[in-house]
Amino acid sequence: MSSNRTRPDDPGPYFDAHVFVCVNERAPDHPRGCCKARGSEALRDYMKSRAKALGLNKVRINQSGCLDRCELGPTMVIYPEGIWYAVKTEADVDEVLLTHLVEGRRVTRLMLTPDQTPAKLAKEKLAAKG
Repeated sequence: MSSNRTRPDDPGPYFDAHVFVCVNERAPDHPRGCCKARGSEALRDYMKSRAKALGLNKVRINQSGCLDRCELGPTMVIYPEGIWYAVKTEADVDEVLLTHLVEGRRVTRLMLTPDQTPAKLAKEKLAAKG
């Protein structure tokens, strides 16, 4: 399936970018953990206020339910590009806002790639212990 499904007669987007920040919560003993327990709500709130302060009026910051990359969290995804990031600090949020949303570049050190999966992460953790 093509990742570009837009058609010439589609209306333009309402927002230039749409950011979804996972704030999913699981039980404290869940083996995958959750983004909320890693501080995603505070990071989402910070991102919203910083985006407003930067005048990013055509950028929408939303919370989301589980994005299914819990072990890598807190996670977020920016559309229309479909770029995923793991952000852990306010400095990470600032870097994503300025680099990705203002300058149009990428924060490669925070980017998540499609091959970073729960199974692969578990295997890497075992190998590191071993």
